[in-house]
Amino acid sequence: MSTPPSTDRDLWVSWEQYHELTERLALQVHESGWAFDKILCLARGGVRVGDVLSRIFDVPLGILATSSYREAAGTVQGQLDIAQFITITRGTLDGRVLLVDDMVDTGLTFTRVRDHLLKQFAGITELRTAVLWWKGHAKVEPDYYVDQLPTNPWIHQPFEDYDSLRPHQLESWIRKGVRTAYPDSEAK
Repeated sequence: MSTPPSTDRDLWVSWEQYHELTERLALQVHESGWAFDKILCLARGGVRVGDVLSRIFDVPLGILATSSYREAAGTVQGQLDIAQFITITRGTLDGRVLLVDDMVDTGLTFTRVRDHLLKQFAGITELRTAVLWWKGHAKVEPDYYVDQLPTNPWIHQPFEDYDSLRPHQLESWIRKGVRTAYPDSEAK
């Protein structure tokens, strides 16, 4: 599948690019020498990244649901909601924790989640952050990031087509032999 060309306003990311960025982030964390005990990813954007890092580093994965981009098909940031509970594969959230998301946009989510975690989980001894993208207008700097985006583009991630795909459309595309959520792409 080919993606449209990226501009200062729009960054288009293919699946291949997405996986490469995730692998580069894993390598950056590894090369830092920081040993952590658990990964906590923010759902939804950080789930794929957190899952891959959890597999590479062989540490338990926790998931915390947060949401602020709900309006206008996920393009307008609203009030930040943080879930009451964390789901984690083994144990509790304690020790050295790597907090993972796809990006730092304004920094509001990371700041609020960091404060929430340190208040609610006294067993956390150190908390660091890792993202694929760090936008230029962010008020916080992540500990680990792959790309800094000074022009603050809208990032079009490869899985976002599923945001508007409905089961009846998927059924129709599968019957027609379309192998992707991108019906007009080259991958048919």
